[in-house]
Amino acid sequence: MRFCALGRGLTLSWMMSPAKARSGRPLPGQRIELLDRHLDWRSGTIRLHYALAGQQLTETFQLPEWSTDQPLASAARQQAIEAALDLLHWVAALSYWKASCAEQWHFAKRQPDAWQAAWLNDLLCHGMAEFAWHNGLDAERFAVIEGTPPAAPLPPSAPASGLDPNHYLLPLGGGKDSLVAWHRLQGQAQRLVTVQVGQAPRIAAVAEALGGTHWVVSRQIDPKLAEWNAAGAFNGHVPITAINAAILVVVALAQGAGRVVFANERSADEATLHDAQGRPVNHQYAKSFAFERAFDAWVHRYIDAELKVFSLLRRDRELAICREFAALPALHGAFSSCNRNFHLSGSRTERWCGECPKCHFVFLALAPFMSPPDLIAIFGQNLLMRSDQTAGFMALLALDARKPFECVGEAQEARAAARALADQAAWADCPVVQRLNEHLAGVSVPTVDDLCQPSGAHLIPEGLRHAPD
Repeated sequence: MRFCALGRGLTLSWMMSPAKARSGRPLPGQRIELLDRHLDWRSGTIRLHYALAGQQLTETFQLPEWSTDQPLASAARQQAIEAALDLLHWVAALSYWKASCAEQWHFAKRQPDAWQAAWLNDLLCHGMAEFAWHNGLDAERFAVIEGTPPAAPLPPSAPASGLDPNHYLLPLGGGKDSLVAWHRLQGQAQRLVTVQVGQAPRIAAVAEALGGTHWVVSRQIDPKLAEWNAAGAFNGHVPITAINAAILVVVALAQGAGRVVFANERSADEATLHDAQGRPVNHQYAKSFAFERAFDAWVHRYIDAELKVFSLLRRDRELAICREFAALPALHGAFSSCNRNFHLSGSRTERWCGECPKCHFVFLALAPFMSPPDLIAIFGQNLLMRSDQTAGFMALLALDARKPFECVGEAQEARAAARALADQAAWADCPVVQRLNEHLAGVSVPTVDDLCQPSGAHLIPEGLRHAPD
């Protein structure tokens, strides 16, 4: 596992790049304190405590399927949960740290060792790279966490915590990816539970359409963060999938589930852009295989070697997932990939806004495998007929070597889809299709079929692979 180099002697004045800097300013305070974290075994409530800029902060999670007479876990399971709470406490701190970019991290109780500190610094460098780019900061200078001498990893002879390898938790995001993963797991997982983090009603609607058991992990961010943001403190993207993965590990341990199955695809590995120094800035870093592998290493080294956390779709690009999803019409009625449905403050659209990069990409990537009437039934309109949206679709081609800061597929996938549509009579006359292909003239573009072949590194257990290696 590769960790970014530690930075020292950090000052914000060295980091600012006025050409890129937003109007935000750092919240006063050169130190973030990670005070304590606690799971109330009677209520299933997790409280994470921090201090920044002279104010105390508390983030709260409520674990699902909890009763007041919840039996205590075995000693081995409790030990694993305590280790998982450390990871959650430290990763969730990014939401607050970003308001000040504090130069010192103080761990009041449990301390990260040197391996964990290097891991956290790597997450700061890469998971906060988009935040840094937008705010004119140098993400490599975020790596200031220092650790204690390395602790020994879990020995092979560690007491078994008794997780059930046939109990699967599937994080549900409301979009096509998690639905394809759900479909693949049907008949393979003896016990499959869909889980959402947060209270987004669109995800709950998708879960209701699926049927089966669905759990909701409620999350309450300290309201002071919204106040700071409104006052102009630094704000921006955090690696939310890392936070979700950490809380789902706690859920799995609390409920005895041996598998947490994400639906992150191979396309997430592509950088959104490269900065002036040639370093990748990836909006989807926490969905990448690099992060998945690092997360797996932490879980196996410190938490529970029995627990498997992996992405079922890791070998597939977005186009392959869209091709598979297109053949599942029973799932078309409820899903939405538009992120305007999933804001902390509530939904900002009715299923599809039709104007954001996610709407553009999902429409474009599904189109080669579906007819216009079928896609219109999902989106309510033919987005490829809207000339006013051409610029948004053009951005997906990344002809300027820069994609939108969103969870969209590879640039070559967007190009391949556009080229394929030009050869389909049902789509060829759409103004957006014609315009995209004008810009692709002379550009070498792979075929859709080539991009739909599964390949690449992964952590998928052998019995769950969709296609042979």
